[in-house]
Amino acid sequence: MNVERLEAKEAGGPEAVAEALRALTPAGVSVSGTVSEIVASVRTRGEQALVEYAERFDSVTGPLRVSAEELAEALEALDPAVRAGLEIAIANVRAVAEAGRADDKVVDLPEGQSVTIREVPVRRAAIYTPGGRNPYPSTVVMGVVTARAAGVDEVVVCAPGAHPVILAACALCGADEVWRMGGAHAVAAFAYGTESVDRVDVIAGPGSLYVQEAKRQVSGDVGIDGFAGPSDLLVLASGDAEAALVAADLLAQAEHGAGTISALVTDDAELAEDVAARLSAEPDGDAATAVVVVASINEGLAVAEAFAPEHLELMGSGAEAVVDAVRSAGCVFVGRESGTAFGDYVAGSNHTLPTGGAARFTSGLSTRQFRRRMSVVRINGAADALARAGVPIAEAEGFTRHAESMRVRENPSG
Repeated sequence: MNVERLEAKEAGGPEAVAEALRALTPAGVSVSGTVSEIVASVRTRGEQALVEYAERFDSVTGPLRVSAEELAEALEALDPAVRAGLEIAIANVRAVAEAGRADDKVVDLPEGQSVTIREVPVRRAAIYTPGGRNPYPSTVVMGVVTARAAGVDEVVVCAPGAHPVILAACALCGADEVWRMGGAHAVAAFAYGTESVDRVDVIAGPGSLYVQEAKRQVSGDVGIDGFAGPSDLLVLASGDAEAALVAADLLAQAEHGAGTISALVTDDAELAEDVAARLSAEPDGDAATAVVVVASINEGLAVAEAFAPEHLELMGSGAEAVVDAVRSAGCVFVGRESGTAFGDYVAGSNHTLPTGGAARFTSGLSTRQFRRRMSVVRINGAADALARAGVPIAEAEGFTRHAESMRVRENPSG
């Protein structure tokens, strides 16, 4: 395996190091035009276009929706050990997701009015589960369980390939509908609806470049969780971290394949060389790997903040000590036992996380993506005071009817 070696002082500082790490993977090609054509076709031609694309891209010639009987059969045939693991994952993800729900809050204001901040779930959500070389039942868990914990009425799953373990996971998680289709056409179908597919309020989950571009194009007509690109892991380690564990976690992350970045940032040159040697001894893969030597753990933290990794591991006493200073990471794993792989499956945290540096400004999948806040206003006799404050503002903006709407509520004797 090829390992890029970087010295922070030679690269030009934390920002430059972060840019160099991102540059290890090539930029994706644009699929905007192709996706636009597919989305427009499904939106205008509906079921006919969806069936055509499903046959072309998903090799589906029968019913697109998976039957309840097929789901039950898949669950019955599921390996007991896999089922037991999924049940633990479901319980842990549900517990963490439910903890993220906010209670309604009533704010009583000085003039006498009150504003209640309510959180309400969307009615219907779609969870996209990637197809490809391997099935990802863990993605079903992360999406369906979180949507359920948010209180979504109907949760549906896009399952291209309809792999038996995916169907079993859907049955375990209680998905209301499962569809054996994927790609941009599936995203368009759930965004706009067809004769057989009811539109949803939110589409969430990772997928191919075509899926992510389709989500981008339909956003605004439907809610999305964000854009999931190639995965990445940055391990910030001090000299007392164990090289074998660091290498094991970087190699595990590299299994995600092309576009993935697995990087060690450390203030210990000996640890860097030990880890680099372990990585170099492995067969070549598609992922980019790197080791970065910095002058101090604080400088390493600055690199991590600039890189804003999807996953950040802190290993060794020096690195673990800076956990409270971390602000830009999708999920943080602290200590020698806290391998990222646990978070991918059973720790309880959600593994659908911001990629490509988006952890600077957005969060991983949670109940927030399936719930929205709205205010419930009760003026409660405060019309006089609020009109005196609001009317001049409305008139300054040229909205005389707004001003009158407030003025007519004033108490004449007030």
